[in-house]
Amino acid sequence: MIVAIDGPAGSGKSTTAKGVAEKLGFLYLDTGAMYRAATAAVLAASIDSDDELAVSDCVETIEIDFDETGRLIFLNGEDVSQTIRGQEVTQNVSTVSAYPQVRKRMVSMQRGIAGHRDSVVEGRDIGTVVFPNADFKFFIVASIEERAERRQKDLAGLGVDQTVIDIVEDLKRRDALDSSRDVSPLTKSEDALEVDTTSMNIKQQIDLIVRHVRDRSARKET
Repeated sequence: MIVAIDGPAGSGKSTTAKGVAEKLGFLYLDTGAMYRAATAAVLAASIDSDDELAVSDCVETIEIDFDETGRLIFLNGEDVSQTIRGQEVTQNVSTVSAYPQVRKRMVSMQRGIAGHRDSVVEGRDIGTVVFPNADFKFFIVASIEERAERRQKDLAGLGVDQTVIDIVEDLKRRDALDSSRDVSPLTKSEDALEVDTTSMNIKQQIDLIVRHVRDRSARKET
């Protein structure tokens, strides 16, 4: 069974997806982290993120994997779970992830990891491109102010001090890039359930999705 959770940066989809996977006993697959890992590889190789050919060639050579819970991500065998949340990766990931060959490579990896076991897969194009036939699809949204405040707390936990105003501008830039790219743009699948998390806490978000999955699964079985 595949549960697809899509949405823009800072909407709460990552934390929600982790909680849903834990409650359902599924694998958690953070595809956004995979693009961040690819971006980290590009930066480590001192490649300009605007050099599409060099970026694409670099990403073709890397291997990305997760631990059994999906909470730790490994780039060529090295744990980069913290590294990929840094500011430099954040500033370059939308550019790197827009390249067709990068997306093709990532989608292939994603299908290989989650295609043969029950999974909660989170990203921006899961319900539309990676797993268009997913059993359940959710599209999580929130106001940009709320998203910025959430991102500020996440960054603070990593020791990064950034104002909400700066984060709002960064989110606007990333939303524009993610929504306007030619390949696999951020968009809501027609059959996805939209969940506005602006006034919801994480527990409420998780419970809503888990309840929906369990209720629909139970109806299918009867």
